[in-house]
Amino acid sequence: MGKRYKYTFARKKQSEGGITSSVMALISVLLFLTGAVLSFAFQGKGGLYLGAMGLVAIGVSVYGFIIGLKSFSIENRAYTYSKVGAIANGVLMVGWLGLFLIGV
Repeated sequence: MGKRYKYTFARKKQSEGGITSSVMALISVLLFLTGAVLSFAFQGKGGLYLGAMGLVAIGVSVYGFIIGLKSFSIENRAYTYSKVGAIANGVLMVGWLGLFLIGV
């Protein structure tokens, strides 16, 4: 019988930037839902406050996208949250930008 080799793989920790990016995507989604509910409650007359909340959400998604991309450069880490955060923030960034341009 041949010699059996036993391989063990160390579990890699998630990158901190990926976790941060995913949390920022969640914050941007929550700001969108809050803005939609408040716009409905104010019957479309939210004005400056809802616009400011939208601009903050755009900033959060752009920053989350940048953090998500930078987190890929860290070695010996798992990139699951980095992928989720970067993709989600990219989609949210395009969606927010589309809503902003429709409003202009």
